[in-house]
Amino acid sequence: MRIRASVAVVTGALALTALAVPAAQAADAPGVGALARSVSPSAGKSAADESYGDTKISNVVVNGGKAVVLGTTTKKTFTVTFTASDNSGIADAYAILWHGSTMDKSDNGVLPNEDSATCTKVNATTSNCKLTYTVKANYDLLNAHAGTWKVWAGAQGKDEDYVLKDNAKSFSVQRASQLTVNAAPEPVKKGKTITVTGKLSRANWETEKYAGYTVQPVKLQFRKKGSNTYTTVKTIKSDSKGNLKTTVKASTSGYYRYSFAGTSTTPAVNAAGDYIQVK
Repeated sequence: MRIRASVAVVTGALALTALAVPAAQAADAPGVGALARSVSPSAGKSAADESYGDTKISNVVVNGGKAVVLGTTTKKTFTVTFTASDNSGIADAYAILWHGSTMDKSDNGVLPNEDSATCTKVNATTSNCKLTYTVKANYDLLNAHAGTWKVWAGAQGKDEDYVLKDNAKSFSVQRASQLTVNAAPEPVKKGKTITVTGKLSRANWETEKYAGYTVQPVKLQFRKKGSNTYTTVKTIKSDSKGNLKTTVKASTSGYYRYSFAGTSTTPAVNAAGDYIQVK
């Protein structure tokens, strides 16, 4: 596996310099996107919010407000939208996605597919802007990159005012999860022991396989025949290989399933219910 050079480390120097040009040079300044792509990551400056004039960015939304969930080899294209405003109108806008504790210490980043945002004018001062991003899990990401990512965003007014925000929005990039269940024996006599097994696993972007998600709390749930509602019977933890196993007493016919609430790196998932007939 290799990380694309174009989406490797994005630093604070890039973000800070993207629009921070002296007023005397403003007339000759390129757009936000061109500046962002041209700045050397080795400049050694720290990332920080910066603005000049009255330009503002708001309403940042990544992937329609949902986590970006990727399987072992998933290639996904998603959008970032935001509102930009300036009393003179918006001339340009851009955004970069990054992962790390701070932008100047980021360990991965993603550039948009476009040279600059497509900004649709709402009125004389405000535009709605949009960019798309494409990520291939086993090509662009390491497992350590799952979790919270941030959006660096910049916008420039027609009067050369600008705003830079190194964390305009946080969002999640997650390793896709899978969950199985099997209840046995079937059928079973009332009062006898039912053994419920299963496995919790998640995508490993580096091996391109699913692997057990270990030592995670998982709920065993039951839905009585004729009902639409699952209730929690007990909570157990996956073992060192992601396997699940517990026992219950047979009382009435219905469906057993495992349910995982998810973590910051892995989405919630429910197993399909396994029907047990109790005689």
